[in-house]
Amino acid sequence: MTEEQKQQAMEAVASEAAEVDDYEGEEAEDEYVVGGHRFLLFTAVPGWLVSMVVHAVGLLILAILTVPDPMDRVSNIITAAPPIEDIEEIEEFEEELLTPLDVDVTTDFSAEVVPMEMIANMVPEDITEVSVAADVDAAAIAVDLVDFGAETAPRSDLYKEIGSYSGSGLEGRSEAARKAMVARYGGNEQSESAVAAALRWIAAIQMEDGGWSFDHRLGSPNRARLSDNPGSLADARNGATAMALLPFLGAGQTHVEGSYRKQVKGGLAFLINNMKRDGGLHESGGTMYSHGMSAITLTEAYGMTKDRALMAPAQASLNYIAASQDPIGGGWRYRPRQPGDTSVVGWMVMAMKSGHMSYLQVHPNTIRGTIKFLDSVQGDGGAYYGYTSPARRPSTTSIGLLSRMYLGWNQEHEALQRGVRFLSETGPSKTDMYYNYYATQVMRQFGGEYWEKWNREMRDYLINTQVKEGPATGSWHFRGGHGADRGGRLYNTSLATMILEVYYRYMPIYQEQATTDDFPL
Repeated sequence: MTEEQKQQAMEAVASEAAEVDDYEGEEAEDEYVVGGHRFLLFTAVPGWLVSMVVHAVGLLILAILTVPDPMDRVSNIITAAPPIEDIEEIEEFEEELLTPLDVDVTTDFSAEVVPMEMIANMVPEDITEVSVAADVDAAAIAVDLVDFGAETAPRSDLYKEIGSYSGSGLEGRSEAARKAMVARYGGNEQSESAVAAALRWIAAIQMEDGGWSFDHRLGSPNRARLSDNPGSLADARNGATAMALLPFLGAGQTHVEGSYRKQVKGGLAFLINNMKRDGGLHESGGTMYSHGMSAITLTEAYGMTKDRALMAPAQASLNYIAASQDPIGGGWRYRPRQPGDTSVVGWMVMAMKSGHMSYLQVHPNTIRGTIKFLDSVQGDGGAYYGYTSPARRPSTTSIGLLSRMYLGWNQEHEALQRGVRFLSETGPSKTDMYYNYYATQVMRQFGGEYWEKWNREMRDYLINTQVKEGPATGSWHFRGGHGADRGGRLYNTSLATMILEVYYRYMPIYQEQATTDDFPL
């Protein structure tokens, strides 16, 4: 561009600026010319803005005139480009590097964990210093709505009518609802009698500090009631206490209502007093299993009673689940943030489900990470699941399928149907109550002929194998199942009892009008 051309361009810009000044001087006259283009441009828009735009356009014209030919830059880029094979390697690396993770690895959940000082302040003295021998004749605590309810409530309505009664996913545990659901879904008087006998045995082996031990001989105040097959996990007190409490809660027994108020109250106090400052309830013997089981217990107890003293501990246990999740793979295992396995993940999913049904907060990133983990261990599109990698194992498949149900897979999902058919063909185990516990829930939720066939076999087997006389009356023990020997008679009895409570422990996911309580994805 020559000096003469540059001078002409500058003069043109100056001329346009002068014209803008003239328009601003005529503003008072032009504002009355309705429909004129100068009314719209110079009356509706401030004059200084118009001036700035025109000057900017002029500078842009000057810049364009001084920029080198774009084709010269293209030629330089092509000349300096790496060979084709190098480009492919770079693209593969960048694709791997830029692939978004389903979990937010930068999120710091520590700020969300409820401090133990707050938990202690929210727990009244009569639950932190409880005597299991004390009898409590307390009426049920009224539900007290709190400010966070609108933010944490599940998107689906928790109070839709179900049959002749209404309620949330935990509401089937009331006395009237239990009777209706037992009759409707395949239970009978014998199964309910077996549950009642099991609760009596579990209550009899409670320890004086309010908790339980898998070595159940330590907890019996009456030496005559000692029974064989104790577990070896004496250093998993939190896990044992949670496993003991869950059958009580499943039968509608809480610390404010029922025949076992003092036992449940003592167990809850034990867990709260053993909670770490960060909300963790893991321990050397029970590892992260203990935390998952304890979190289910606290969230269910809070959801069933709406006791505000339990709200902070229950929420803290959920916060710790989020904080301890593997930030890369999305699972859980023995230690916090360790790459996960399907077995521990199952307990965490149920804890989050119970917490969500109880209007507590579950972090969406935690759910997304869980889905990522399940994807990593699934086979055949999600019909089968392995332990830490894809496989076709009945036990881990039952855990994976139940988790998928809770995380939103509908009944028509083809992979779910294939997995349910696989479990049906496998049938209940005679020794592994851990597998039976998960598979029974899958079948119960899926319903139909698969459930009817499974229920007849599973229900009758447990009724017939329960101890009917002697110090072990009401209990079960099966050798060789997952955790059966280390957990002993208490572990087996807890799982067997919860299997027989499956008719009312949770509302059916796929029943018409039943609540789905979708996770916050």
